[in-house]
Amino acid sequence: MLKGIDPRLSAEIVHVLMLMGHGDDLVVCDVNHPAAAIARDTVYGKIVDLCGCGIPAALEAILSLMPIDDFVEAPVARMQVVGRPEAEMPIFGAVQAVVDRMAGRPVGMQALERFAFYDAAKRAFAIVRTSDPGPYGCFILRKGVIDA
Repeated sequence: MLKGIDPRLSAEIVHVLMLMGHGDDLVVCDVNHPAAAIARDTVYGKIVDLCGCGIPAALEAILSLMPIDDFVEAPVARMQVVGRPEAEMPIFGAVQAVVDRMAGRPVGMQALERFAFYDAAKRAFAIVRTSDPGPYGCFILRKGVIDA
């Protein structure tokens, strides 16, 4: 065990976060997301599991180490509800609250159509799959820099 690192984070997740640079994207998803298939196309090349953790808790742990990009208007993306692009799922607000709190500021979030989200996920650095049952628990976070 190390001091100051959230115990929900595995050594692999900490390693992935350390490998990532400014502007790299991290997908955090629920168990319904085709994470294993999409992860093959990411920079990391394989899925990272965060078992026993829902998306808000996973994001709280991840964002305790990873800064959110403040050079872009919407450093967080989420998947739109299929057939109802304006629909709001409870997870959207829960994630927005965690991201805003952990960043210490309001953070822009954009909605992507399902297949546009999958394409963006393939270009991500890595995919972290949580135990969250979903639905629509699919988010992409852009890593920022630590402000000295």
